[in-house]
Amino acid sequence: MQFQGQGKPPVGVVFDSDMGSAIDSALALAMLYGLQGKNTIRLISVSVNRPNLKAAEYCDIVTRFYLGEPGGFFAPTPIGLALAAHMEPDAPMVAAPLARQNAEGQPQYSCGISKLNDTADPVAQIRNALTSQFDQNAAVVLKGAATNLAGVLDLPGARDLILRKAKFLCAAAFGRDVPAARKLLAEWPTAIVYAGPEVGDALPFPGASIEKDFAWSPAHPIVDAYRAYKPMPYDAPSCAMTAVLHAARPAEPDFGLSDAGTLAVLDDGRIRFTPGAEGKHRQLIFDAAQKDKIIQLYTELASAKPAGRPARFRPKK
Repeated sequence: MQFQGQGKPPVGVVFDSDMGSAIDSALALAMLYGLQGKNTIRLISVSVNRPNLKAAEYCDIVTRFYLGEPGGFFAPTPIGLALAAHMEPDAPMVAAPLARQNAEGQPQYSCGISKLNDTADPVAQIRNALTSQFDQNAAVVLKGAATNLAGVLDLPGARDLILRKAKFLCAAAFGRDVPAARKLLAEWPTAIVYAGPEVGDALPFPGASIEKDFAWSPAHPIVDAYRAYKPMPYDAPSCAMTAVLHAARPAEPDFGLSDAGTLAVLDDGRIRFTPGAEGKHRQLIFDAAQKDKIIQLYTELASAKPAGRPARFRPKK
């Protein structure tokens, strides 16, 4: 929703993730709602780039947990879902929260998705979200396959739209769709910042936070997912959270940035970075001096209490 007539709103973030593949995507989604609650960003699009309905359902229950139930002035928040000939198996981290029941035997968390038609076309959703933003007031975060974003590039006028609306793309991973990743790196018109696995590994999300900082809610979909992903206790790599933090706070000294260069996807899916002044890609660099501060930000933002749906602003008469 655009904030016309009342000044420039916080940056709008598009979040396209492989929800269910790794727990950092769930933590990153919680972190985005924490940042939105502090009016640092607005989460303008949530989509899933792995074909799995329960992954979209999980995004929906997390969204309703943080924003409250839609109704009246607020329409349901759509969740985009990539489609394929065959759906991927359900991951325990998304299946467990969806299966949880309350004392009355009803689903613990409200969900508005039960079939594919309840999800949105992620390509159109991302395009529409960018269209509604002020120029140069959006950022795109990718964790997982580049399928959806490569699809956006195929839309008429998409490159000009992206270049006009988005500051940059921050990618935590490019997933298993190698052709889509190569297309994205070759054709995406803005700068691309890559948050490699070495940065996420150096900044693990502390599992102790799950038991301590989220205790304000007796039922929490992030806690349920974290416990189902791996046997507790464990600390989780934070690649997706790293990308989210940089997208929300690019001017802050959270990370270093490499010199310009070019990213390439190898046949086995690994990423190679070649320095070169003509390139428009950069890599995030871990700064050990910032480690404690960043991990504290991760825990505070991911465990923040819901702030409800953000106010909608209408143009001044």
